[in-house]
Amino acid sequence: MIIKPRKGWQLIDFKELIEYRDLLYLLVSRNIKVRYSQTVLGGLWAIIQPFFMMIVFSIFFGNLAKVPSDGIPYPVFSYSALIAWTYFANSVTNSSNSIVSSGGLISKVYFPRLIVPLSSVLSGLLDFVIAFVILIGMMLYYHIYPTFMILLLPIMVVLMMLAATGVGMILAPLNAKYRDIAYTVPFLVQFWMFASPVVYPVSMVPEKYRLIYAINPMTGVIEGFRSVLLGSVAFPMQMLLVSAAVSIALFVTGALYFRQTERYFADVI
Repeated sequence: MIIKPRKGWQLIDFKELIEYRDLLYLLVSRNIKVRYSQTVLGGLWAIIQPFFMMIVFSIFFGNLAKVPSDGIPYPVFSYSALIAWTYFANSVTNSSNSIVSSGGLISKVYFPRLIVPLSSVLSGLLDFVIAFVILIGMMLYYHIYPTFMILLLPIMVVLMMLAATGVGMILAPLNAKYRDIAYTVPFLVQFWMFASPVVYPVSMVPEKYRLIYAINPMTGVIEGFRSVLLGSVAFPMQMLLVSAAVSIALFVTGALYFRQTERYFADVI
């Protein structure tokens, strides 16, 4: 077998990914086991971060600052956004460090390098599902029942994953070459959270600026989550379309950039 570098800007080679699906499964499994091995609380760590952030936000933003919550109890209002945001933030952070942390594997054997950041994004879905179960419990406690709109939830999840994967595919090669990125990502994620409607509703943004605000891909995702799960606002079709376009653009750009730079990973790690 002769392995040759690909030329030009190319998107994802899905055929090759399918051929290496067992490796993808092993890396996803490894990420999950490493995360929870030798821990006392185990899977509870998946809900500790968003749940305690929800408590803090409810006290300071909901009770003290009196931030509106579109008629929804502030705890479930903020938690519904936090589970989506926590998944996105952790996926971006983990995938940005994935190439460097897998340097030993990358420098020894050939496989589609895209599997490395992709495994970080996929392994975070387990935490998301666990945290989502808690959200269902909170909704029942506050007598909030989803409607048929919940059928649109998979679309929000896919867009969330596309955005996280796209950003991760851009940051991972940059972090492999410029280690400053590892110190920049936490600040970027923290700033991005407050630039997203996590602790406040989109209704606080002037209507004429909302489509511009939707350029942030997590804006449409978070507002979509609240709409289909809580029914607090009408389905944000226009904002979601803008955020979806940006998520897809990030994914395509990230895939192109990753495929163009992956041939140099073994040399710079």
